[in-house]
Amino acid sequence: MARLILVTGGTRSGKSDYALQMAQLLPGPRCFIATCPVVDAEMAERISRHREERAGLEWQTIEEQTAIPAILQTEQKYPVCVIDCLTLWVNNLMYQAKRSGQPFTDPEMQLHCQLLIEAAQDYPGTVICVTNEVGMGIVPDNSAARIYRDLVGRCNRMLAAAAVEVYLVSCGLPLRLK
Repeated sequence: MARLILVTGGTRSGKSDYALQMAQLLPGPRCFIATCPVVDAEMAERISRHREERAGLEWQTIEEQTAIPAILQTEQKYPVCVIDCLTLWVNNLMYQAKRSGQPFTDPEMQLHCQLLIEAAQDYPGTVICVTNEVGMGIVPDNSAARIYRDLVGRCNRMLAAAAVEVYLVSCGLPLRLK
């Protein structure tokens, strides 16, 4: 039976650690869908360190920047799947659209989110999505950053509405919102 959980919080708040702890309490093997692209040496080292942290704990890492619903539809042998993170997924979708000369607006974001929600609801286990709360700070000073913030907000709202549990993590402390 599908179970969708959303874990949100600020940068370095402990949200990923909390999501991994939740997943570790569930029977393995587990799937970790990493959305972060390798853009420089520091990011490559960070990704390597995160992989090492999961080593030996029944985790299969799948690196996918945009096609998350397709991964959920094909990799259904895992009782639990963690997607880390939706914030980078939105960034990657925006980048992909820009490279192809297509606009990426709220209706496109809603479509991608709906596909993700449907794939998560059809998943035969638990899907834990990690995302950043980006709307609690100042209004960005440029259009691209404002659009990004708005699209992440849309994504977070849609996933939170569909999730059976939602947690906000601050200072390493989880607060159950739903």
